[in-house]
Amino acid sequence: MTSQNQIRIAMWSGPRNISTAMIRSFGNRKDTFVIDEPFYAYYLSKTGFDHPGREDVLKSQSTKWKDVVDLIIGDIPGKKLIWYQKHMVHHISNNRDIGWVKFFNNCFLIRHPKDVITSYAKQSPINGINDLGYIQQVNLFKKINNITSKYPLVFDAKDILTDPEKYLRMMCQYFKISFSKKMLNWPKGPRVTDGIWSPYWYKNVINSSSFNPYKKSLESIPNQYKNLLDECLPYYDYLYSFKK
Repeated sequence: MTSQNQIRIAMWSGPRNISTAMIRSFGNRKDTFVIDEPFYAYYLSKTGFDHPGREDVLKSQSTKWKDVVDLIIGDIPGKKLIWYQKHMVHHISNNRDIGWVKFFNNCFLIRHPKDVITSYAKQSPINGINDLGYIQQVNLFKKINNITSKYPLVFDAKDILTDPEKYLRMMCQYFKISFSKKMLNWPKGPRVTDGIWSPYWYKNVINSSSFNPYKKSLESIPNQYKNLLDECLPYYDYLYSFKK
């Protein structure tokens, strides 16, 4: 188990959020090691879903739950002080023991369903609400509260994009780490810490050097997915009520 002076952060997000920009932000700190969706191969193995780059993902990570848990609760690689872990909530199986979340500073990243649906639909077909993570976010949020006896911190992507420094400072204060200006800008290009799936999903972030300013989307949800908006909104609204 890690020493007590190490800080482990779990950012729980759904897909097509700003979670990869967040991993760029924290990864630009000198004291931080980052890991990208360590349960992805496990998830694909359990569900059989045919995501872009599926076979490469399965080869790049362990598909065994215990292996992944042992990795993420172990010592931080590179003798770093902080381990920032980007997690997709739908990668976590509901029937698994997640008592290990007590070792983390847990934080939830949410985004309005309209923006998530329109973004996701450009990359891959949406099989249903479970692909978007809203139900899983609420379920996990409640489980973490039960395990840790406190509500995880919740941030909305719109707020972060509107004022990155303000909300990153709030995160750092919550995690009891110093804020670094390096979190606001980063070099363009891929990272060795990016998941093997990055060519399929990360094109915009790879070409970025900072958080893109928030702009209200004028795009319409594709007709075949319009019902998903009404399905997702109650879950989003629930988490939004807890946001900072």
